[in-house]
Amino acid sequence: MRLTKTADLWWKSAVMYCLDIETYFDTNGDGIGDIRGLGQRIDHLAELGVTCLWLMPFYPTPDRDDGYDITDFYGVDHRLGTHGDLVELIRLASDRGMRVIADLVVNHTSDQHPWFKSARASRESPYRDWYVWRDQPPEDGPKGVVFPDQEESLWQYDEQAGQYYLHRFYKHQPDLNVANPEVRDEISRVMGFWLQVGMSGFRVDAVPFLLETAGSADAADLQDPHDYLRDLRALLARRDGQAVLLGEVNLPYPETRKFFGDEDADELTMCFDFIGMQRLYLSLARSEPGPLIEGLRQRPKAAEEGQWGTFVRNHDELTLDKLTEDERQEVFKAFGPEPEMQLYGRGLRRRLPPMLGNDPDRLRMVYSLLFSMPGTPVLFYGEEIGMGENLAAEGRNAVRSPMQWTEGFNGGFSTADPNELAAPMVDNEYGPAKVNVAAQRRDPDSLMSWIKLLIKHYRECPELSWGDYTIFEHESPTVFAHKTDFQGGTIVAVHNFSDEPAEVTLAVVGAGTGLRLVDLLREGEAEVADDGTTRLELGRYGCRWLRLIRSGDRYII
Repeated sequence: MRLTKTADLWWKSAVMYCLDIETYFDTNGDGIGDIRGLGQRIDHLAELGVTCLWLMPFYPTPDRDDGYDITDFYGVDHRLGTHGDLVELIRLASDRGMRVIADLVVNHTSDQHPWFKSARASRESPYRDWYVWRDQPPEDGPKGVVFPDQEESLWQYDEQAGQYYLHRFYKHQPDLNVANPEVRDEISRVMGFWLQVGMSGFRVDAVPFLLETAGSADAADLQDPHDYLRDLRALLARRDGQAVLLGEVNLPYPETRKFFGDEDADELTMCFDFIGMQRLYLSLARSEPGPLIEGLRQRPKAAEEGQWGTFVRNHDELTLDKLTEDERQEVFKAFGPEPEMQLYGRGLRRRLPPMLGNDPDRLRMVYSLLFSMPGTPVLFYGEEIGMGENLAAEGRNAVRSPMQWTEGFNGGFSTADPNELAAPMVDNEYGPAKVNVAAQRRDPDSLMSWIKLLIKHYRECPELSWGDYTIFEHESPTVFAHKTDFQGGTIVAVHNFSDEPAEVTLAVVGAGTGLRLVDLLREGEAEVADDGTTRLELGRYGCRWLRLIRSGDRYII
């Protein structure tokens, strides 16, 4: 295919990497990672093959919710650095071929935000209607407590204001009233500011909640909240035609598809595939790909310039809320049987390696699957080296421990006293003594070396993210096999979900001669018979990527 097109629509074949600056690398010894520290470690990300950094919130915050409780949408938390540091980081990333996107968290503010302080002080405040107030919680208002272990209601009475305010998340995070046009204008200004600073777009937090207006007295002013999402996309197009909106939309596929803008494709550029992720874990629990295949067959195709974001892990709980209760219990039994491993009754607070018993073959298979499935892969920091969780940490913070750079003091993250770190280090068999970047960089058999290999070939195979995919029918119940076709190129990917070897026969093409399948992840080829079939062997948790070569093709393998 013409590679210039992949540069224009860069998000369709990007490698995204999510990190929290405060737990990445500390340069001044205060125990908190900083922007300069991330800059010092930018070459690790370049070496890995990352093309887009997703920065978790770096804004000023009381830090009661890991930075998602924000007091200034235009600021940089002083503990992390300055605007100047951030501009230097964006410049460094650009020099290494990486874009940077920021978390856009505008569903709510901190209750310490100046807007809310003014709003609660007086009904005459110009910011009063920037939030959602009621004399009594409405019976027909929004339903569903997001954090049932922490909150009992979506409405909190404020003594100073003399009214209840809406909070979809924690009570210290009052919801903004997006039905108010002044709030919408301010959100547009926030986006415009960070685009001007140099961001290449935003990961938009909690998009369905952002657009929810059921509790607002101004709801009639925004009859279709999706019109507002279209306005934000149009703003992006005017300011930077290559900027993206990557949406957190954990809804069933038909509803998620609407957030792309349906066929008009004029809302979110990308949506995370939460359904596919949950079906993947059910398949891993059963050691057979059926649930994942079922999910992929139900997944609607993204618009031509849109894309699904695929992932194995993110910074929140590993939610299983779209599985049935019986399916969820299957996954709990396989990967989180202890109550302390579970969260909110709907998810897991674990990282992948401990869940899979640190089985190197199985880990390699899962990440091979991530990079070969249709969509744009998104990594969470530490995944590249197989970091584990810290169950002693509270809630979702179990998977937000500091990055492990070396086997030395504090894993090379900081020179501060361990009690002063932004988060406690993992101190079990997944701690830095055994799991760190320095050791894996020198080991050709390490997980990090494997992920570098996957990224290299993923970037060389735009068919994987651009192509139309076909799931093969075959005789092996433990094997997931699919191919992607785009502009004359074909990639076949085969994955064995079992710890027993498997063989599979695939009808890769119609009848023909002069065809061969060349392995991309290892040396070797597979024969294609005259009838267009091939017989492939896979070891325990085996995986293979193969390029179909036709007579006259000029691919360099």
